[in-house]
Amino acid sequence: MDNLINSQASDDFNRARNKARFTNIFNIINTEKKELLSYYDVKTMAKPKTQTYRGMKVVPIAKIIGSEGRYKDFSKAFLPKKEHLRHRWESIDRAHLTDIILPPISLFKIGDVYFVRDGNHRVSVAKMQGSLAIDAEVVELTTEITIKPEMTKSDLRESVLLYEREQMLKESRLDTMINMEKIRFTSLGRYDEMLRHIQGHKYFINQDIEKEISLKEATISWFEKVYSPIIEIINKENMLSRFPGRTESDIYIWTIKHWDGLKWKYGQEYPLDEAVKEYNQIYGKGFIQQIKEFLKKIFQS
Repeated sequence: MDNLINSQASDDFNRARNKARFTNIFNIINTEKKELLSYYDVKTMAKPKTQTYRGMKVVPIAKIIGSEGRYKDFSKAFLPKKEHLRHRWESIDRAHLTDIILPPISLFKIGDVYFVRDGNHRVSVAKMQGSLAIDAEVVELTTEITIKPEMTKSDLRESVLLYEREQMLKESRLDTMINMEKIRFTSLGRYDEMLRHIQGHKYFINQDIEKEISLKEATISWFEKVYSPIIEIINKENMLSRFPGRTESDIYIWTIKHWDGLKWKYGQEYPLDEAVKEYNQIYGKGFIQQIKEFLKKIFQS
């Protein structure tokens, strides 16, 4: 009997690995579709506000979409991707085949989906054996970001970007002051950073006048005298061609950071157009590795 169970567990693991390989080939173009989400990546993007212990729950396996520490070991469908998982996976499967009751797994819940804290192999075996739900000890983290089971990391980033934009506009009403359709970012946190730029612009204008200007006046001034001139230079230097998938607004932020660095080095009067030209020379002449390192530094997520 033991030999039969061992053989069955081995066959089950082999089938799971073959499914993982097939999924890998099927999604060779869009690799994100087969990737399990990292709990820490999602937590960083979704920025949960509170954490509450929810106790024991029966959780639908279809809503478990990521892992705290083993997201590289299993596919999006929780299929084992690596051979070194065999021993542990088969031992869990043998327990399943012989009706041995295993301890509940441990999950984080964010929004309406779950991430494995402990029990990745148990989820994998349960899913392979066709189970629809699993017992779990749940800790819930609340967030205002909508997270759906089918989401990839890129999908989640887009959802967070939309949320950040909507929240910023709701609080500041900048869309009633300037044409916000011309301002789009592809990196998280940039809308708040842009608002800080406007507030900084307002502060410096108020240094030289008696009556404090309104946020609306400062925003219009920033858009006309800071943002638009930089965008004009960016287009003149054809910088968008250097960064596929990015926007003028992204490059505006990078340019301002670069310009600030040059002003600290050469003095506060260092001209903006020279900063853009130097930035373009550094990152726009085929130094692909430099560009990759630069983007990697800025876009860790």
